[in-house]
Amino acid sequence: MPNESNQDKGATGAAKFVTSTLGNTLGGVTRTVGGVAGTAGRGVGDTITSATGSAGEPIGNALGNVGSGLENGAKRVAQGTEDAGKWK
Repeated sequence: MPNESNQDKGATGAAKFVTSTLGNTLGGVTRTVGGVAGTAGRGVGDTITSATGSAGEPIGNALGNVGSGLENGAKRVAQGTEDAGKWK
């Protein structure tokens, strides 16, 4: 039988359940959107580099880096949202 503290009972327990559910849901959505944006940015960057060769490489690399930055930022926001939902 789990050992619940007084903090996990009653209204506080209900609030923790709701915020945990919302935090995990929003965190998952944020992580997904960030992953899609990151992949799309890298894909467009690779396409520009491939289509234009060395002339377009700086632009292609920059777009790829922006995509990776968006993805990493979204991962951090998602983790923060999930942590907040767990009352960390």
